Amino acid sequence: MREKQTLSKKIDFAVIFAVKCANPNGNPLDGNRPRITDQGLGEVSDVCIKRKIRDRLQETGETIFVQSEDRKKDDYKSLKDRAEGVLGATLKSNDEKAVRDAACEKWMDVRAFGQLFAIPKGKKAGKKKEADTGDAGDDESTKGVSIGIRGPVSVHPAFSTERLVPTSIQITKSVSGETKADGSRSSDTMGMKHRIDGGVYWFVGSMNPQLAQKTGFTDADAAKIKAVLPRLFENDESAARPAGSMRVLKVFWWEQPAGTKTPYSSARVHESLTKNINADGTCKLTPLSGLKPEEIEGF
Repeated sequence: MREKQTLSKKIDFAVIFAVKCANPNGNPLDGNRPRITDQGLGEVSDVCIKRKIRDRLQETGETIFVQSEDRKKDDYKSLKDRAEGVLGATLKSNDEKAVRDAACEKWMDVRAFGQLFAIPKGKKAGKKKEADTGDAGDDESTKGVSIGIRGPVSVHPAFSTERLVPTSIQITKSVSGETKADGSRSSDTMGMKHRIDGGVYWFVGSMNPQLAQKTGFTDADAAKIKAVLPRLFENDESAARPAGSMRVLKVFWWEQPAGTKTPYSSARVHESLTKNINADGTCKLTPLSGLKPEEIEGF
């Protein structure tokens, strides 16, 4: 485990971002339409947001465990392969602390968000069982176990400030890959494309200094996440999210004084903003005595 000073204070943050003619997070259970809650609000999952944070961190040179396929920096084909290839004997040792320390030291996203590592079956040194003859018994065989690492950084799903109605259009997909017997190409097929024409979303998150002590997450690590939040959607373009269709409007960053015995709860800190976000992205803060956030403009 790192010997550096771990996170010294409780941190809360919030991000407000705009979507224009894009699908911010498709729902595979609904034909990849933009996610919409039962109340009609647009939604972006926390998993999707953490994926973008990981990608931005990786672009700055950080080593990431959960890499997206198109951004892989190694030849491992799965998380299992990467864990076994990097941690090696440590992973097979069944030593929970050793696995946690090694993984957190190696990968920034494990230090921040945590991770679950599966330990294969193996042998462990058990107490020698004395038989009637006085001979020592065999070591006990262990079952496969899982080591869970609980990270100090939590991220909530994003929700829109008002009800949204996705737009769906029918498109022609030129995916014909075969030639007919008469020499002509096979017919194009029809498909659907979905988008949000315009909306403002927000999400919140927190960093816990007590959990940071377990993973070695430091103030420097927190500063790295802070630096990538305003540029969350840079280099994130796709057919569903054209360049410029999603942008961060503002980041709010609350750092509660180190050593505070009764810090504000994350719920109260978040609500000082989220109850006052307007449909156009403008907002006002409910004052909290002794706690004022840093406001960072998006790029």
